[in-house]
Amino acid sequence: MAKPAVDTLTPIAALVWEALPGFPGLEVLTLSSTFDEARKTGRRTRLVRFGPGVETQQALVHDYFEEAMLISGDIRGVREAEGFGAFAEQAYVFRPPGTPHGPIRSEGGCVLLEVQYYEDAKL
Repeated sequence: MAKPAVDTLTPIAALVWEALPGFPGLEVLTLSSTFDEARKTGRRTRLVRFGPGVETQQALVHDYFEEAMLISGDIRGVREAEGFGAFAEQAYVFRPPGTPHGPIRSEGGCVLLEVQYYEDAKL
């Protein structure tokens, strides 16, 4: 399924953030999605918001591509040995399927832009 066009700008403030199940203190705002993890197809674009002091509890590994950009705030790896240091605004990461990442923490809170997709996903 092709990604539908959005031909007008939508103010982010007009959209509704939702709690991210299984991740206390994280909220998501889905901007567009054809993502289907069960069928391993599609893509999604979303914002992820960490509250101040929020830390994920374990490393994650998934079977899809993920690109993320830190838009505002701060984020850092809980284990510096994993190669994930501390970052402030305007940082980017690309993770192919199978790339372990996390746990991560935000001292003051942050917002990430995430694009997640399966290899055969159409725009």
